[in-house]
Amino acid sequence: MIGIDWGTTAFRAYRLDPRGGVLDRIEREGGILTVPPGGFPAALREAIGPWLAEGERRVLLCGMVGSRQGWQEAPYLPCPAGPAEIAAAVVPLPFEGAACRLVPGLTTRDAAGVPDVMRGEETKLLGLLAALPPGAAALACLPGTHSKWARLEGGRIAGFATQMTGETRAVLLQHSILGRLAGPGPGSDTAFRRGVRRAGEPGGLLHHLFGTRALGLAGELAAAETASYLSGLLIGHELHAVLAEGQPAGPIHLAGSEALCHAYALAFAEHGLAHRRHAEDIVARGLALIAEMIAWP
Repeated sequence: MIGIDWGTTAFRAYRLDPRGGVLDRIEREGGILTVPPGGFPAALREAIGPWLAEGERRVLLCGMVGSRQGWQEAPYLPCPAGPAEIAAAVVPLPFEGAACRLVPGLTTRDAAGVPDVMRGEETKLLGLLAALPPGAAALACLPGTHSKWARLEGGRIAGFATQMTGETRAVLLQHSILGRLAGPGPGSDTAFRRGVRRAGEPGGLLHHLFGTRALGLAGELAAAETASYLSGLLIGHELHAVLAEGQPAGPIHLAGSEALCHAYALAFAEHGLAHRRHAEDIVARGLALIAEMIAWP
């Protein structure tokens, strides 16, 4: 089987054995925004053509490829949802030479009734569920442009919350006065941890953001440390928002890129929180779990 995680900016494909093990993989640029209208079948065939030629006939896709900007929109499935519910809601895609199915995203609502959504992360969370004891409750963190915090209960994704931390950082550094203060240089763990600690002090995020500028003007924050301090400040506020809903009962389960997981691990340490790191390509395990429950032709 072939599992695909096709996002906004990146394309990842996995050739999986019958047990869900990764036999081969493709990772490259070529997200959905690079595909012209009507060009998804050709783009997919170009990417996985050699695997199809070797006999693969089942393709399962997740991610933004199922959004309104993607190949075909797959309706969101409400939480709580587990492998069985998600597998039952996959959407067939027309594709010559192979059975092609699209994983739906998930939706939930916060305490105030405001909706939240995810696409692609639900498949990573299913892969993470497979690594936990059956039915165990856990808190998962998937850091990224839009970080996802999910509650896992009874073998299903019970609910989640999105934090727009990564995109906010990028906007501030590229389009605000804070970016003019930031200078080149390697990231600083010391400055990052300083930002995390600042997030726990009075004043609120908006005041703390301006304080980043004032620290630089006063010569108390080096230009090369500004980006790291800002990251710590934003992730620190993100973590406070999550912890306001209750302390995790066990370690936080963390899956993402090396750089982001390093940063979040530092933030967790500042709060005395244990965490367990999972492989970034845990999505492959999730795709395999869903595929096992699909009635393929």
